[in-house]
Amino acid sequence: MTDAPALLTLVDVNAFYGRSHVLHDVCISVPAGEITVVLGRNGTGKTTLLKTLMGLTDRSTGEIRLKDRPIGQEPTFRRARAGIAYVPQGREIIPDFSVAENILMGSFAANGGGREVPKLVGELFPYLTANLGRPGGLLSGGQQQQLAIARALAARPSILLLDEPTEGIQPNIVEEIEAIIVRLNRELGMTVVLVEQNVAFARRAGHRFAMMEKGRVVAFGPIDTLTDTVVHRHMAV
Repeated sequence: MTDAPALLTLVDVNAFYGRSHVLHDVCISVPAGEITVVLGRNGTGKTTLLKTLMGLTDRSTGEIRLKDRPIGQEPTFRRARAGIAYVPQGREIIPDFSVAENILMGSFAANGGGREVPKLVGELFPYLTANLGRPGGLLSGGQQQQLAIARALAARPSILLLDEPTEGIQPNIVEEIEAIIVRLNRELGMTVVLVEQNVAFARRAGHRFAMMEKGRVVAFGPIDTLTDTVVHRHMAV
């Protein structure tokens, strides 16, 4: 693990849906060029954390900085333009749009124009580039997840937020998606915040972890400190 500078910093971040207080004083530092894995039981606030980073909760307080830029009060589109891309749980592709149209939606968040399917998408997802005219709704769940990642990459982000990208996907595609996440980081240097329930994959891919419980970060550190004791304490059902 490197001593890379923080690309994304959260200080005492709280988030709300209506009157419901979901995140409580969350402090996390995400180093540039690393994978930070967010773990915890269902309902502990992991998805809300990613939505808070994108400005998709009703309200948040505290400080969120991208490099040295405060973005905690910025609208979602400005956060996307600043370099944050989000692949939500459930993928949320548009089924009636073609593969190409879904991917190109991501390009509207890219700085510097260029409304085209990035070359990188063809390298990572050859099936998608061979089926650009196919409606997104006709793809399998795993192919739709690949499409959602491709759409995010079209924004040319500096940091990628992934919410359980292998959930509910056939095992052979899970391995492909896991390999692509690692490749994006190790070969292309992309910073990743990964919400994941698969501890084995978290340990293989991650550089550091944040364990959440009841909307709080209860453990945080290098991935080699994600011991079985920490996992059982905070993730065992």
